[in-house]
Amino acid sequence: MSWFKQLWQNSREKGQYYELQAQKYLVSQGLIAIERNYYCPFGELDVIMKDGNTLVFVEVKFRKNHARGGANYALSIQKQARLKRSIYHYLAAKNLTNQPLRIDYVAITGEPSMHINWLKNVF
Repeated sequence: MSWFKQLWQNSREKGQYYELQAQKYLVSQGLIAIERNYYCPFGELDVIMKDGNTLVFVEVKFRKNHARGGANYALSIQKQARLKRSIYHYLAAKNLTNQPLRIDYVAITGEPSMHINWLKNVF
């Protein structure tokens, strides 16, 4: 296996681990898990949940420390644009219209102990 493929695989596994941690945290806060890792041509939706009748799209970011703001500041303008396009794709693919929705952000910082910061309705 090439070093690049190995690096990508390790990064993907780490991402899935923290997405699962975020999902567990949100379930403990009363949300209902719908789907994880929805892939489309525009990108990936990390976690999709329901909060009452509201569909919640959750972007999850992990940073091992607080350098440059940690995970709280890791949601770039470019990622926001890809996220919006992916959400539109999901809604069209699932034929969801007039669906209340919200975009949340879960920032996880720290290893081995982690701090979870849940930001609702980020944009």
